[in-house]
Amino acid sequence: MSQEKDDFASGENTDFSDLELDPETGRIVAIAAEAEQIAIAPDIFQESEPAAMLNADRLLRDEARPRVIPETFWRKVLYKITFGKLNLGDNKRVLARRSLDARINAVIPGGTKFVPVLTRKGGVGKTTITTLIGMAMSTAREDRILAIDANPDRGTLAERIEQKTDYTVRDVVKRAGGINSFSIFSDFVSRDKTRLDVLASDTDPMLSEAFNEGDYNVVADIASRYYSVCLTDCGTGIVHSVMRAILLRADGLVIVSGGSVDEAKLASETLTWLESNGFGELVKNSIVALNTATYGTQLVKIDEIESHFKTRVRAVVRVPYDPMLAAGAQIQFDKLHPATRQAARDLAALVVDGLVA
Repeated sequence: MSQEKDDFASGENTDFSDLELDPETGRIVAIAAEAEQIAIAPDIFQESEPAAMLNADRLLRDEARPRVIPETFWRKVLYKITFGKLNLGDNKRVLARRSLDARINAVIPGGTKFVPVLTRKGGVGKTTITTLIGMAMSTAREDRILAIDANPDRGTLAERIEQKTDYTVRDVVKRAGGINSFSIFSDFVSRDKTRLDVLASDTDPMLSEAFNEGDYNVVADIASRYYSVCLTDCGTGIVHSVMRAILLRADGLVIVSGGSVDEAKLASETLTWLESNGFGELVKNSIVALNTATYGTQLVKIDEIESHFKTRVRAVVRVPYDPMLAAGAQIQFDKLHPATRQAARDLAALVVDGLVA
């Protein structure tokens, strides 16, 4: 044994051809003959992966993956008449839709995420945009999505879906101590057929003025027990009492702008106010929903408005005119114009992108 040690130390009778060296450090990495069989442990300081990373897309070999039958007619026919031997797959349109579904349905880490939808001007479609995002998310996701009407004046969010309860945010505050399960909380919300839950604001403007920062925090604390994402339909303006609580909880932000000169200017000034008040990072990660169905849009260069906002926020999405939205009545997501649904889904995907980043 001592002879072998001496030979190794002196380099005599020793073959180093099977050693693999790191070209930068000169350290031995592994014995080449065994390198393929040895699983080198990751750096102990590397962040560990969550269990959610062990999914079928990552682990299954191609032969073990379920065969995806094409959706379009002729591709499906070709697949069937060849008994699955010839599978052209789906076309680009279907693949794009599935890709968008995957983005909306992405796993959101951490606890409940709060996303306010706000503007400094009324009548630009803020409540409509909140509803569209909520419906698009609820349609694609399996977890729970809540939209809260936090308008200090009388809000109309609950009127965008079939209202199934007369309870409001005020009732949640009054009975907060007794809400200890989702089944109890669900009595206070109206659920759309897309599975979006909506918590209405007070219907009496005199009472709704009393809905303050503390009240919002009570509602938000309860909602955070049962929902993955809470969208907040904010009141007109950004200086009313509830806004501080809303913005301090915000994980994402959607600013709504109309297509006229004054609407776009007020939306841009909203971003400036947020930046000046310590919410600069929130602004950088925010999304602008550009409602092109407001009065005066046809007389304005929408491309210029969009270009302006792209210099200030993460993304801009145009929401087209839709008769159902223009009526201001209940929204049936599956009956909206395809372009409107697409805009809603784009907004939802962008919101989720910001929450998982």
